[in-house]
Amino acid sequence: MFYCPESNEVLKLKFRNLHTTVVNIVNPANIMDFLFQECVVGQQDMNDLLQKDNKQLQTRSLLNLLHASENPQAFVKLYAAIKEESHLQWLIDRVDSFDRQTLIGLLQELYISEPTGEP
Repeated sequence: MFYCPESNEVLKLKFRNLHTTVVNIVNPANIMDFLFQECVVGQQDMNDLLQKDNKQLQTRSLLNLLHASENPQAFVKLYAAIKEESHLQWLIDRVDSFDRQTLIGLLQELYISEPTGEP
């Protein structure tokens, strides 16, 4: 059984910070299949992703879909999907290497860029 020690929100921030790296490096085929299997990506979304004409566009669209998703496990499942790909262990190491100070900075950026609507 897969265990992920981090919350979906923390992983979401980490993947947001690594967005360009993921888009430029990851081949989305197996990731998309895993996320479909885990019911994170629906049939219509999968069809839409498969219509994209290149891997970078597929990966970018997949990440955007996950960021817009209300699935409380979307990024936990993304982490699990990437962890299944042995050639992407370096990416898991990058995700895991965020230190506390970096995470605090990412959280501060998130709360500044997404105002709560309060005065």
